[in-house]
Amino acid sequence: MKQGSIVMAMIWMAVLSLLLFWLPLLGPLIAGFVGGRTAGSAGGGLLAAVLPAAVLCFVLVGFGTALAGLPLIGIIASAGLFILIVVQSLPLLLGAFVGGLTV
Repeated sequence: MKQGSIVMAMIWMAVLSLLLFWLPLLGPLIAGFVGGRTAGSAGGGLLAAVLPAAVLCFVLVGFGTALAGLPLIGIIASAGLFILIVVQSLPLLLGAFVGGLTV
């Protein structure tokens, strides 16, 4: 039985997204497909696509709170960024889901 790696899936998605940035819809779709296959399952592929955005948002909560002095400002800024990243990466999520299903 073959197991996937979520960390390697995140690395593949990041590298391929950077290399294929000039393909507006196909670049993230291909990156997500390869990352989903590397993750080994549809759930793992989706986790590998969303986890970097969530980590970035937690870091933004800390910086927003430190700079503004108010935790509410950090939470609002990070929630807005998380929604923006997830909506922008819909082709990546779709590719990750399909790639995870084809394993």
